[in-house]
Amino acid sequence: MYGQTNCFVLPQGEYGAYEMKTGEYFVMSERAAVNFAFQEMMAEFGKYECVAKVKGQELIGMPLEAPLTSYKVVYALPMKTISMEKGTGIVTSVPSDAPDDWATLRDLQTKAKLRDEFGVKEEWCVPFAPVEIIEIPDFGRLTAVTLVEQLGIKSQNDKELLKQAKDKAYQKGFYEGKLVVGVAEGEKVEVAKPKVKKYLMDEGLAVPYYEPEGKIISRTGDKCIVAACY
Repeated sequence: MYGQTNCFVLPQGEYGAYEMKTGEYFVMSERAAVNFAFQEMMAEFGKYECVAKVKGQELIGMPLEAPLTSYKVVYALPMKTISMEKGTGIVTSVPSDAPDDWATLRDLQTKAKLRDEFGVKEEWCVPFAPVEIIEIPDFGRLTAVTLVEQLGIKSQNDKELLKQAKDKAYQKGFYEGKLVVGVAEGEKVEVAKPKVKKYLMDEGLAVPYYEPEGKIISRTGDKCIVAACY
């Protein structure tokens, strides 16, 4: 959260606006709305109403207020590899520590043709530099930037190299990285994560959300969700 420079959406993705029981409207994939509906986040258990549908392309360039980041306003930008079957379909971008995020943001910052393809303006991406939030031995405070350079990753399309970078960054970062900002400054990432999560929840900046680890199909052929059961 502290390192957000933008969020990513899938340009061809189908998103919807759904009313939550708080009266707020969440923009997300239908799959996420189904999970939320069975986790007592909608007005009526198991019911979810889409009040408007929108393509990811239409969200590109939307100014956003992202919790905890040092940037007052960030923007929704395109990422072609987002799965609508994971999370909400909208991805928080932390290019300091996520190699995929840095490779994609760097492509948008440096390739005018790519910006033109999706109608991205320079001011939505070029001024946003990665923010130092975690220090990791051997990788420093801009792990993703370091690994992308070390592995010679040229673009967001270098999938195998990006996977290698991601595995290195996340494993070493979780167990050896230390937060250098925020409410858990100085704590190791594995200790800091739940503290930051609690802070976000206590401040009303986040809500709980659960989903299966991967795609699960029941014996009847239905897609499985996570539901609140008492």
